[in-house]
Amino acid sequence: MTTKMAAHRPEGRWAAFRRPETKWAFIFLAPWIFGFLVFTAGPMLASFVFSFMDYRGNTPRAPSFIGFENYADLLRDARARKALENTIYYTIFHVPLQIGFALLLASLLNRVRRGTGFFRTVFYLPVMTPAVAVGALWLQLLNPQQGLVNNGLELLGINGPNWTTDPQWIKPGIVLMSLWALGSTVVIYFAALRNVPVELYEAAKIDGANAWQQFRTITLPMISGAIFFTLIVNTIYSLQLFSEVYAMYFGAGAPPISREALFYVIYLFQKAFDDLQFGYASAMAWLLFVVILIITVVQLRLSKRFVYYEGER
Repeated sequence: MTTKMAAHRPEGRWAAFRRPETKWAFIFLAPWIFGFLVFTAGPMLASFVFSFMDYRGNTPRAPSFIGFENYADLLRDARARKALENTIYYTIFHVPLQIGFALLLASLLNRVRRGTGFFRTVFYLPVMTPAVAVGALWLQLLNPQQGLVNNGLELLGINGPNWTTDPQWIKPGIVLMSLWALGSTVVIYFAALRNVPVELYEAAKIDGANAWQQFRTITLPMISGAIFFTLIVNTIYSLQLFSEVYAMYFGAGAPPISREALFYVIYLFQKAFDDLQFGYASAMAWLLFVVILIITVVQLRLSKRFVYYEGER
């Protein structure tokens, strides 16, 4: 009996690959697999190799292997450190504010009896706006003399700052601009709130729990999975901020460029396509990849303490 089972195991192991539906699955997956290998995995592997080479597009000589010299130069580059500091500053403020305001709007939307579809669309429309258009729009809104933001503050008796020229206010202005596109996070939280069992709130009211206690002990734990997901996604997005800021401060008609507006991916873009230092830019890209990987792993480890999944005990 044992001999028959041992002889049958290899057949059972490969039987699934001989099924017609499996073959058709691979046929339909073939375009994605091809695209992934050619446009994602291939360029990633090439950039990893280039990061150890002196590869300059503005010289006729062939790329040469230099080991970790690009990474050593990157650690000594003051502009790279400043760009990374600006990016971390933006991430620290953008992610909590994005989550907080999105949760507030989703909670208000959850209380609306009619027109939820309309409000969901209104909240999500800014996400569909092209990044360049968003940058151009907010460059006008944050204009120190004629911008709508400062005009609104003036009505409240507040003298608005120079959002686009004062180094102390450039990054806060960019954080303010980024809250424009929180619609996707609002939609995720709204769907999570709709899935919280109403019976839990009813039982909490019977026990005498007030609104804050219900929110802290029921709402937050039940939607913690959605919050954790948006935490990871928004963190990764923040560390790769590029289009809006580039359109605001590095495009045609933009104000004088300040070091406070220099973000990591923008500096990477300049090194790759302005200075044509492809090896150095590849090293910058892989350093950013490692930073994102470390932050994501830390978040995943911490999630075991704070994220509640209904199916787990």
